Amino acid sequence: MPAKLNPPFHADHVGSLLRPAELRQAFKDRAAGHINDDRFAAIQDQAVDGAIALQERVGLKSITDGEFRRASYWAHFVEGIGGLDVAEARFDFTDQSGHQMHFLAPHVTGQIKRNGPLSVSEFEYLRSATKNTPKITLPSPPTLHFWDQASSVTDAGYDSRDQYFNDLAKIFQGEIADLAAAGCTYIQLDEVPLVMLCDENLRDRIRANGEDPDAYVDHYIKLFNACLEGRPAGMTAAMHICRGNFKGHWLTEGSYGYVAERVFQEVNVDAFFLEYDSPRAGDFAPLAHIPSDKMAILGLISSKVAELEDIDALKRRIDQAAQYLPLENLGISPQCGFASAVSGNPVTTSDQEAKLALVVEVADAVWGA
Repeated sequence: MPAKLNPPFHADHVGSLLRPAELRQAFKDRAAGHINDDRFAAIQDQAVDGAIALQERVGLKSITDGEFRRASYWAHFVEGIGGLDVAEARFDFTDQSGHQMHFLAPHVTGQIKRNGPLSVSEFEYLRSATKNTPKITLPSPPTLHFWDQASSVTDAGYDSRDQYFNDLAKIFQGEIADLAAAGCTYIQLDEVPLVMLCDENLRDRIRANGEDPDAYVDHYIKLFNACLEGRPAGMTAAMHICRGNFKGHWLTEGSYGYVAERVFQEVNVDAFFLEYDSPRAGDFAPLAHIPSDKMAILGLISSKVAELEDIDALKRRIDQAAQYLPLENLGISPQCGFASAVSGNPVTTSDQEAKLALVVEVADAVWGA
């Protein structure tokens, strides 16, 4: 099979990487006022250079900055959009032992307005530092809505949810246009709420709150497409669908089946990065709903645990997935980023490099790319 020249690649990755110790300390020092913005930016630049070198060293063709300029994958949107703040989410993370963890998430406080480009400076530095394909990750539109109670947008001064979504779509359209103008050709929207709606227990909780989980699916598909409206033809857009990733914890479990047909066929993206590293994800049957002009990047390698996956077992799983979607429409990646927030996951930088190298090794063996 000939090597892919355009993204997404058969060997790809989700985006975030473990922050080096100096960068983690710099986030603390900046918050405490011990270093100024210039010193903080210099430490970030140095860390990003290291992240790029790592990705190039293992042979990846798509390169991110590791999200090293963000405290979490959505932080720059909250910081750069008026009318957003953070508050405790209405759901909890869980780990393998059943331990639950509360977390902070985006919260609507008023009429939202983008105060300027949110990711363009990240892209410009990244593009200047690599000859490979720069990839910019963005939080998904539902990420800026789902964690609040249903009444939050009206409490924040909106007449309706649709009015808030209209403002949200304008923000994403503006951000994508600015990225395109800067030369960006590869974006990824990081999405959790849609797959959470596949969990029957969570759907019951939503119904108990007087809400309709099916309506969420309808609204979020329309919201995604509104946000992507006007995307240039030369810009690849991917959706990463994740079950939550925080210090090795997750938010939900269950097959993609509940939303697969509608999301895979109706959302106007070119590829889906899908979490498939554990039985929580279900089987590959939902892949049959992916159209022939879209790709599925299989997240078969865990970013949550240190154990390195067996290459032959990974090849067998790819063969199983190819029963539902042609091999040329598939790729492989870690199931999520290695650090959706500064705190990271319970893996080491050596584990991270070994897993990224394994992504490329498997893709070379299966696709020759």
